[in-house]
Amino acid sequence: MTLIDCDHRTPPAADAGYPYIAIPQLKEGRLDLSGVRRISPELFAEWTRKAKPRHHDVVLSRRCNPGETAYVPAGLECALGQNLVLLRSDGEKVFPPFLRWLLHGPDWWEQVGKSINVGAIFNSLKCADIPNFRMPLPPLAEQKAIAAVLGALDDKIELNRRMNATLEAMARALFQSWFVDFDPVRAKLDARPPAGLDSATAALFPEHFEHGEDAMLPIGWRHAAIEEVCAINAWTLGKNDDLETLEYVEISEVSRGNIANIATYTRGEEPSRARRRLRHGDTVLSTVRPDRGSYFLALNPPENRVASTGFAVLTPTKVPWSFVHAAMTQPEVSEHLGQMADGGAYPAVRPEIIGAMKVALPNERKILEAFHRTCAPLFEQAETNRTQSRTLATLRDTLLPKLLSGELSVASFERGVPA
Repeated sequence: MTLIDCDHRTPPAADAGYPYIAIPQLKEGRLDLSGVRRISPELFAEWTRKAKPRHHDVVLSRRCNPGETAYVPAGLECALGQNLVLLRSDGEKVFPPFLRWLLHGPDWWEQVGKSINVGAIFNSLKCADIPNFRMPLPPLAEQKAIAAVLGALDDKIELNRRMNATLEAMARALFQSWFVDFDPVRAKLDARPPAGLDSATAALFPEHFEHGEDAMLPIGWRHAAIEEVCAINAWTLGKNDDLETLEYVEISEVSRGNIANIATYTRGEEPSRARRRLRHGDTVLSTVRPDRGSYFLALNPPENRVASTGFAVLTPTKVPWSFVHAAMTQPEVSEHLGQMADGGAYPAVRPEIIGAMKVALPNERKILEAFHRTCAPLFEQAETNRTQSRTLATLRDTLLPKLLSGELSVASFERGVPA
């Protein structure tokens, strides 16, 4: 296995070009390119002269979250940023697709723990120690089998993630078309039939605009504050709530609709910030570093699920939940809230700032109902996919140490009998 240390400078960003991978891109064993910096082709050539990632390589963080890894998928051309190290299998002792799993199990983390330098600001990993890490290594044939089994689970999780991105993008695009760009109204104004609408739905939209208080709006529409159509943080966990356990959602576990981990606590042992109770259809937005897109949609949550007080919970009162969720997860919303955030290391916004944001509200409720009929199934399917992915991830993470240690072999696993 080859270890390649990367440059410690930061190149200037470009509007387009090649991804420049930094520590925030390492998420749950994969490289998340949302919000990634990009560099020009010229800088890419310079920055990959020493280390050019290729398929099955593993990127390792040595600071902030030392030991965290992510594999390089097929077809990705990228450069590595500060405090990242590239690990590459020589193919002789370690099957390249197996490397990502070898660096994900308990033996890896045990070795990492022995090589951590505790610093005043950040802990760091002593990379010179990595070539000397001693880890159990199955035979190549077993490595290939393990990589195939765990890779199949991970491929399904990734497929669900991509499917969800498409489903939710469709819902937000329809919101943008109807309630921001007012495409159906503009089409009727130009004597064109609104694209993609049946005649009954098209008839619900006005044919002209008028000057509203803040901007041009379709006739009869108005701008409404979020706090007018939602209750904010309306349900708080109380001392007398009859719950034996709590399922707790922390901000650090949430990214763009996905909850990576839900912790379970016996009542009375939960963190003090586990206070926001959830109802079906709630949109939950982080008030801390809101530009990072830490939000999720609560659909049929169990009675004992609660969220951190670092979230603002929006409970729709006068509009469908799909309308609120599509409105408040538009990229412009997180950008605006990021600009409004104040504070030092953890800039945050007050819930009142979220409540004061405005949306265009039609005077014809049937428009909202038509939107909900179209978009609610998209969000519901995405939540079904997320539930499946969490189940698959639990299975994968349960199998991983057993397969690496030899406690379970792939052959016996496939036959359904103990090893």
